[in-house]
Amino acid sequence: MIRSTFLSKQQAELKLGIIGLGYVGLPLAVEFARGRSVVAYDINSTRVNSLKNGKDTTGEISKDELKRADGLHLTSNHQDLKDCNCYIVTVPTPIDEFKKPDLGPLLNASEEVGRLLTHGDLVIYESTVYPGCTEEDCVPVLERASSLSYNTDFFCGYSPERINPGDTAHRLPDIIKITSGSTGEAADLVDHLYSSIISAGTYKAESIRTAEAAKVIENTQRDLNIALVNELAIIFDKMEIDIHAVLRAAGTKWNFLSFEPGLVGGHCIGVDPYYLTHKAQQLGMNPDVILAGRRTNDGMAHYVAERIMRLLHNHYPDLPNPEVAVLGISFKENCSDLRNSQAINLIKYLISKGCRVSAYDPIVDSDEANSLLGRVFVSTPPENIEFDCIVLAVPHLNFLEGDGCSLDKNLKQDGFIFDLKARLPMDPKVISL
Repeated sequence: MIRSTFLSKQQAELKLGIIGLGYVGLPLAVEFARGRSVVAYDINSTRVNSLKNGKDTTGEISKDELKRADGLHLTSNHQDLKDCNCYIVTVPTPIDEFKKPDLGPLLNASEEVGRLLTHGDLVIYESTVYPGCTEEDCVPVLERASSLSYNTDFFCGYSPERINPGDTAHRLPDIIKITSGSTGEAADLVDHLYSSIISAGTYKAESIRTAEAAKVIENTQRDLNIALVNELAIIFDKMEIDIHAVLRAAGTKWNFLSFEPGLVGGHCIGVDPYYLTHKAQQLGMNPDVILAGRRTNDGMAHYVAERIMRLLHNHYPDLPNPEVAVLGISFKENCSDLRNSQAINLIKYLISKGCRVSAYDPIVDSDEANSLLGRVFVSTPPENIEFDCIVLAVPHLNFLEGDGCSLDKNLKQDGFIFDLKARLPMDPKVISL
């Protein structure tokens, strides 16, 4: 009877509940809500109210897109999920101060869902985790909270998110979606569900653990490749060779992989490898290569700050407190997310070295930026300061198009611009990483 109840959901319309409305959950909810009823839940009532007013502070979804999502029911009331029979969990999976996985949000969401589960329900996780987390950590919480049995009374799926914040070319429907399920029937249902909104197609993995592993190595691979280029940048700096010129030359070979040096932060590449290394260490293995890459990338903000300080000393040998402007403080360009931003760490290093820093970013939330940087952050470019150095830390299009990089008019006659990602035209005053 229970089995047939579950299988009948393949024929009937699933009643979706999405838990977590950040960069992952909101685009998912909006896409599904164009063709069905969706209960979109977030614990943050301020976030929910802002969305109800047509404002997505992440910048991923426009007011018109929210308006067109006819089936979207936004709520911060957990009880509004009670009539759902398919729950999709999209909460963050951060790390703690010791760089260990913090499963708190994920397990709390599992507890909330577990209290709502009934016979035949389906729970799908999208949050990035280590292989085994869904079935070893989340399922026991679901069972305990619901008093139901896994793969008898309820079923699970895992379909890892592939959202790239700030990327308008690769949006949710345009990216192949990995799907998986706890049984063959569950896997088919999960795949069928996502196929209805993903125009790029889906890929059904052999198991939940396989899908979890595939997700966590995607960002680990990128992290290692960037770490290699960052280490090369440090080596070539000592040899007075332009790393970007080297990469352009090497890139003429057909199979050379294109990566560039820079700061690695955010909630994906700068975090996900620690989930895999945590699991490896539990198994008695020390993942030397992955951790070496993490150490290199975690140390880049300090290296860049030291490089800037050397340049300042060369330009102004006797200047005790240089005036420095930092353009961009989010973790990547054209994205307002400040989580794990290495640009903020760069600013703090420069301040610790005696610099008087003014930080400016036109797309981040000012209140959040002020809470992180205090009076260092300015909401509009200061007009009355002449800067010894301007650092283009995060090259938002706002800074690159038109008169967006107007702070250079405040540059001292003998000052310089440090272009961290080599986005500005070549100029004697511009120095790249």
